[in-house]
Amino acid sequence: MSDYHEPVLLSESIDALVGDEEGCYVDVTYGGGGHTAEILNRLGAKGRLMVFDQDEEALGNLIEDDRLVFVKSNFRHLYRYWRWLGWARVDGVLADLGVSSHQLDADYRGFSHRFDAGVDMRMNTDSPLTARHLIKRYDFENLVRVFSDYGEVRNAKKLARTIVEARESGEEIRTTADLNVLLDEVRVGERNKYLSQVYQALRIEVNEEMQSLEEMLMGAKRVLKDGGRIVVVSYHSLEDRMVKRFFRSGDVSGEIERDVYGRSLADMKQIGKLIQPGETELNANSRSRSAKMRIGEKLKTQ
Repeated sequence: MSDYHEPVLLSESIDALVGDEEGCYVDVTYGGGGHTAEILNRLGAKGRLMVFDQDEEALGNLIEDDRLVFVKSNFRHLYRYWRWLGWARVDGVLADLGVSSHQLDADYRGFSHRFDAGVDMRMNTDSPLTARHLIKRYDFENLVRVFSDYGEVRNAKKLARTIVEARESGEEIRTTADLNVLLDEVRVGERNKYLSQVYQALRIEVNEEMQSLEEMLMGAKRVLKDGGRIVVVSYHSLEDRMVKRFFRSGDVSGEIERDVYGRSLADMKQIGKLIQPGETELNANSRSRSAKMRIGEKLKTQ
């Protein structure tokens, strides 16, 4: 399974998640099944696990286990499928966010600037919007928004203007090689960092990752028991910031609602401090270097 995706912070995340071996859990990012396999190892015969993945290729890693239910869907639909399946409230939800090692290394998926492929970047290949369509259709203002908000690209306006001018001159950006040539014309700073920021921005927009994360977090809170936990491993500041705000207040805005007496009505709290990979894991898996793990607990409502 590690050939598909090496699970990050494996022991730390499952230690924080599984408190009842006969409980019900959800892994909303199945991928290569690494975290799922460890959850199943911790569960008894009566334990249950629901897993999500929207990527068709993840089905090739599916673990055969009577305790497991696989849902081929974006994790933003967690609450909907939980209701449809008729499950009781769950003990914990795990989310290992971002793009998998397999998606980055699959030279035909277009997630990485290292390979020449179609500019695709869809996690769900049934989705109609590809990164190529985005580059071809988005106007200047929306391109600036994407590169600024999701990639923190320093010269987002110049990049957006260059793309628009290329389109107007009849230039087609069909492949990652085409895109890289354009990016090399305008990039600032170190090449790999700049290209990675742009590719990240396009990927996040194509897959609606921030909107999906918000919906998943709010849905996870609804399906959790009081005292249940959400464990999230994120890989860039946008994700981590949203998770941090959510665990502080129970809302992705981070605003804590209060009653007429000024008492907090927050229904989530963060457990412990931010957790990051140790030196051993960093040496074994360089892609874990940006990982940040937070643990949230649902508070008992009044």
